[in-house]
This record gives sequence, structure tokens and C-alpha cells, in this order.
Amino acid sequence: MVSKLKLPENLNICMTSQRFPILSRATDHGFLWPIARDLVKQGHKVTILSTTSALKKPEVNRSGVRVFYLHEGPNSLAHLNFQLAVRQKFAQLHKEEPFHIVHSIDKSGLRIGTRKKEFKIAMAYDVEATQMSQLFAILAMKRDTLGSLISTGLATAYKFLTTYYGGDQLLLSTADGMFVTNPQQKIILERYYFYPDFHTYTVPYGIELGDLSPKEKSLELRKRLGLPENAHIAVTISDMTEVQEIIPLLQAFEKVALKKPNSFLIIVGNGPKYKAIEYQVLNLALGNRVLMPGALPGAEIEDYIVLGDVFVNMSSRTTGFEPTTLEAMAQKKIVLGSEVSPMENIIEDGRDGFLLRPADVESMSQLLIEIFSGSMPAEEIGERARQRIMDLFDTPKLTQSVIDAYQKILLNTGMYKKR
Repeated sequence: MVSKLKLPENLNICMTSQRFPILSRATDHGFLWPIARDLVKQGHKVTILSTTSALKKPEVNRSGVRVFYLHEGPNSLAHLNFQLAVRQKFAQLHKEEPFHIVHSIDKSGLRIGTRKKEFKIAMAYDVEATQMSQLFAILAMKRDTLGSLISTGLATAYKFLTTYYGGDQLLLSTADGMFVTNPQQKIILERYYFYPDFHTYTVPYGIELGDLSPKEKSLELRKRLGLPENAHIAVTISDMTEVQEIIPLLQAFEKVALKKPNSFLIIVGNGPKYKAIEYQVLNLALGNRVLMPGALPGAEIEDYIVLGDVFVNMSSRTTGFEPTTLEAMAQKKIVLGSEVSPMENIIEDGRDGFLLRPADVESMSQLLIEIFSGSMPAEEIGERARQRIMDLFDTPKLTQSVIDAYQKILLNTGMYKKR
């Protein structure tokens, strides 16, 4: 019988993620940096393996957090598939100083997970490493008709089977623990993916709130966009990969534009369907009322969010919390979110924001008209939205939740015993 080791007081943690920007907040993994930094403050060691850096450096050490960008520098591993590059770098670092646990934010750590017994480490993943978000995307397109319910049900079942047996089953078999951000994800993992509830840990990742103090609207940006001082502005962000996702918003805004001539919609982002979305805008005769500035750096996106009166996010293609939506709430904006997205766990409909079916054009247009008409207590809703975010996303609390989860995961491997 192999004797168990005492649970270490200070952990050596390896995180892996294709994206790890340390200078930006409005990103897919904007939550990762403050948590990694807080882990180091509490005496743990944190090493992060990622792909490329805006700084173009192969290694960065910031606030005690070591970050290796494997596709940068003269000794780049860009010739390898990123999962293989991660495993190779991990093996090298693990030999120098053994890690206790690997936390894979996406599926980049899978090759480590398949050899976790050899490495003698615990393996944890974020739920975004699975393809669960594809199921959410299909469910978001559901309409209240028999034909839509049947077709959506069949599409969801087909997508689940192909994604589960096409990769998720293997990934989950290597997981000693799964991190989720909301109860909905936890339920789906247990009911459909047959992943045990006691190996799932809920940590509501958000964004770094330290620099989210309320900001003033940029008059310079307003002038640059040619918007009048009395303009009512709705802002949304899209990766422009699905035209159908943006059409209900455009149809709703068409109704708004007829009743509120000083209203404008700004669609931030770029992608393969940019031209197709632009065509829909022109087809609805909204060319001078809808602005499409393209993709923007994180700092500029924040200026657009602040400029708007309303922030709209009807996307359901992520199962986690979208940082820009949380930022909009923190900036006291009225948020219109999808009721089939994780935002239903954040927004109390009608109190600190609004939840709608993504295809509900009528309700969306009516809400926007009410907001722009001033018949809604926008300031009160905005204040409650900000307070909701401040209460939920407290970095020290989140960090402690992560540490507690790491310790439970290590104990559940059977390799360790309590101190």
C-alpha cells in the first residue's frame, strides 16, 4: 500500500490556456490574471502556459506569476500542436520542480491529463474545455412553435452525441475536478455528461473589479462617431460568425428607429459574417442608424460600453459569464441578456437588467423604446446592476474558493491526506 503524502500548504499550480492576456480585461479569460496573482500573494506558485503574447516575449514574470508563451521567441514550439507544446513544456518544468495540480482553462491541457498518473498530478478543467456551449447556441434559436421545438430538440441531441463521443468523453475521463461558473452548467454536467456532482466546483469567474470605477462618457468618441448629444445608444458586441444571432436585434431596432429618430445601434466586432450582417443592416434601411466600427482593442470597447445607454447581449454560445456584459453592469448600464444564457444566474429580470428569448423581437423593441423614452427608472436599475456585480465578483473570495477546490481535488485523487 502506497502511503499518502500530507496535503501541501503551498501549492505549485500550472494553468494552461490558449489565451492569457495580462494587460487587458475585456477578454475571454479576463478573470484569470487577478486570481493567479492572488494565489501567489497567498504563498502558492503559479505557472501559466499559453500561446502568444502582445508583448512578443516567450516568458513574462508579473507579480510573481510566471507565464510562458510557447509560440514566441527563438525556441518557439509553434511547429507543434498547442496541446503537444503544452505537454512538452510542462514535462520540462515538472521535472525541475514537480507541480501538484494542473488547471486547464480550455482543452489545451488534455495531453497532460491523459498522462496524469505518470506525472502524479491532479487534473482540473474549466467547463469551457468541453463543447457544452454548442448546445446552448442551438437552444438559443428555439422558438415557440411545434416545428421549432422538434427541430431544436433533434439538433441538440445530435450535437450532444457528436461532441460527447467526439472528444468530451475523453476529456472528462481525465478530470479529477471540473470548474463551472453557474448552477446550470453543473446540472448539465451531471445529467447529460454523467460527471459526478461531488467533483464539480462552482466558482463564478468574473472580471477584475479593482479598476471598474464608474467612468464618464467620452465626448471625443461621440463626436468621432458623429452622434448628436441627445442620441440614445444601444451597444452590442459580436464575433460575427452567425448572422441569425444578430437578425432579431436588427429587426427589433428597426421598430425602435421608427418611433425614436435619435436612437442608434452600435455593433462592435468583426468576423466572417461582417458583410452579411452589413447587408442585413442596409436591407432594413438602417444604414445611417447602425454603426459597425469593426474589431476594437479592449480599452476602446470599454469606451463604447460607457457611451451606450443599453448593452445588449443575446448570445448563448458561451456557457460562462461574458466579461463585457459584466463590465456593462458594473458601469451601471441597462443590460438586455438572453434567458437561455448563464446571465439568468446574474440578472433578476426587471430589477437589475432584463432577460429575453433571443428571438423575441417584439419584447426587445418594446423594452428599448421604454428605455429611450425615459419611462423606465434607468438610474435605479443601473445602480442595482453595479451592486450585483460588486457583490458577486469579489476577487479574494473567488481566489479562496479556487484554493479550497484545489485542495479537495488533491484529496480526492487519493494521493494526499489532510494535514
